[in-house]
Amino acid sequence: MDKQQFMDRLLAEAKAQGIDPAEVYFSAGSSFSAGAMNGNIDSYKVSTRQGLGLRGMYQGKMGYASTQAFDEEAIRQLIEGVKEGALLREDEGAEEIYEGDAEYPTVVSYDETLAQVPATAKLDAVLAIEKAALESVDTVKQCEGTQLSTMSGEVYLRNSYGLNLQHKDNAFIAYTGAIAKDGDSTSTGMAFKCGRDFAKLDVKKLGEEAAQEAASGLHAEPVPAGNYRMILRYDAMQSLLATFCGIFSAENAQQGLSLLKGREGEKIAADCVTLMDDPLLEGGFDSAPFDGEGVASKTKAVVENGVLKTLLHNRKTAKKQGVASTGNALRPGLSAPITVAPTNFFFKPGDKTLAELEADMSDGLVITDLSGLHAGANMTSGDFSLLSKGYLLKDGKRVQPVEQITIAGNFYDVLKNIRAIGSDLIFPASGVGSSSVDVGTLTAAGK
Repeated sequence: MDKQQFMDRLLAEAKAQGIDPAEVYFSAGSSFSAGAMNGNIDSYKVSTRQGLGLRGMYQGKMGYASTQAFDEEAIRQLIEGVKEGALLREDEGAEEIYEGDAEYPTVVSYDETLAQVPATAKLDAVLAIEKAALESVDTVKQCEGTQLSTMSGEVYLRNSYGLNLQHKDNAFIAYTGAIAKDGDSTSTGMAFKCGRDFAKLDVKKLGEEAAQEAASGLHAEPVPAGNYRMILRYDAMQSLLATFCGIFSAENAQQGLSLLKGREGEKIAADCVTLMDDPLLEGGFDSAPFDGEGVASKTKAVVENGVLKTLLHNRKTAKKQGVASTGNALRPGLSAPITVAPTNFFFKPGDKTLAELEADMSDGLVITDLSGLHAGANMTSGDFSLLSKGYLLKDGKRVQPVEQITIAGNFYDVLKNIRAIGSDLIFPASGVGSSSVDVGTLTAAGK
């Protein structure tokens, strides 16, 4: 039977066996990935996936089950799985099946032209990206990896209240890592491009950006330890925000994993800071008309002009706090309990370019890369100590590439000390994005 017939049969049988209300979540997708090395295609993979999850209330508790099969036996196993899972849970009434909203926004996240791009064009593109990186800068003679991926997916959410939602999306991601060498000095540089309009993938520009980034880091040295004015460039700031965005989750706050619990309405950041969560963002990587529970998506300011307006909620966390869901329910898996996650999450851009931020700062460090984000960052406390690289500014001009330094601070303090946010917003292959940010003064440990 097809998936629609299967979902109809499953919901009917679940109700007949005492699982009421019930919800069916179907997810399917496909992906293409190719990599280039030394002028040849060195990896090639095409894959598909599909699966279905059933969750429902049984004897006052929520149970979960999933399958990749679509036959009568799968229906039986799903129902038994939900029953067994519900009876094993200790919490009662913590989750609910959502009846649905009266209206849902229109979100276009699928590009038909991308779906029609032939594999040969994708292979040509990944080879061209590597070629551009190798030919654009004399000191770049090698790439450590060039890859192009496309992916598409669709979801259906149906429940016994009659809710029937569906959404389809696709995207491409391209990147390359260039290696520059000059004497004993070696430096790497990476460039990304993601989107849905394949025609906007400028392979030459992407390769050149990676090569120029690599070459700019040659002969880098650490700086003396001390306190420095710093700008975190868009990519470094994006990495830091992606690491700490979990502090804005109501689920984490309620579990004692965020210091923002109960602080709605308080000033937690500088006046220039507005943090957006926008599932309706045009072209956004995580744009969708509804969340993992079927709650209609909406744009919201999580922090506005420095004030914490809301944490991110699913229905469970919202009920616990006595507020409405913000539409941030996430399904980490077909049979895993629903959690909370941001959608398109980003600093609202300011009006200054990176060059203008540098001119305003005059003297200091511009950080272009952060590493060790998992080991060197404590999401609960906000403390971080991260291996970094970038360049030193004197009188607003780049004077020396910098590497092998460790910058340290606290993310909560960073939010309070931000002086300006740039206009160069980027989303590198994820729903978390950032512009370049003047973060004030941080500590650097170098030579």
